Amino acid sequence: MAAKDLKWVTDGWPYVPGQVSVRRVRGSDNRIKIQMRVDLGVLQMETVGRPDGSRPYDHESLLEYHRGRLEASRRANGNDLGFNLDNDECRDLREEAFQYYQRYLANFVLEDYEAVARDTRRNIEVLDLCRTYARDDEDRYSLEAYRPYIVMMNSQSQALGAMRLGSYRTALKHVEAGMRAIRDFFRRARQPKAFRESSEVEVLGTLRREILRRLPVDPTRVVRRKLKKAIEQERYEDAARYRDQLEALLGHDRPSVE
Repeated sequence: MAAKDLKWVTDGWPYVPGQVSVRRVRGSDNRIKIQMRVDLGVLQMETVGRPDGSRPYDHESLLEYHRGRLEASRRANGNDLGFNLDNDECRDLREEAFQYYQRYLANFVLEDYEAVARDTRRNIEVLDLCRTYARDDEDRYSLEAYRPYIVMMNSQSQALGAMRLGSYRTALKHVEAGMRAIRDFFRRARQPKAFRESSEVEVLGTLRREILRRLPVDPTRVVRRKLKKAIEQERYEDAARYRDQLEALLGHDRPSVE
């Protein structure tokens, strides 16, 4: 009985309320696992595939299984009109999505942003599948409230990964794409004002400002701005000098003022 006691796992690793505490370990199968400390012990997850390591219906996940069903329906009928998800199937998809949530949260703490992007993208696909094909309205919309959070985590992880590589413009594109997706969500929900109050938008907005601070300055943009201001203020000698600077930067004749 002593060998089955998990106390040796949790000793020296206390649970701290409000803190996501995770680590990587090597399993008995010699593969890396992710462990998350919770109040009653430890969650252990596989790093790839379904977090619990199972293969439902011999597929990587229930999402992949139902995707296969959908494609088979399309091939057989020429469309997807005969395909739907019943209550039990939607419930099982939600429970599976929670497993992936636990893993992408752990990977975010571990700063494995590529894995976070993978699992959040996958959970967005679950939301899309249920919203489109669930038989009942309750199943169709039960996960939709989580869409802004998942989109935020997806955009944030892709942006942080790009920033790690010094690709700040790519990072900015990821953040702005996420903000557009969240705005579209609230518009579809007929709650456009909720966009401004969204905590997810606040997180992305903070990250956007950080990215903009790190973006290299475009010298042509700076000179264009100075040229435009000089013309507006009728400082024509300064304007002529800025035109010369801009021509030198662009390598062609007489730029237009934007």
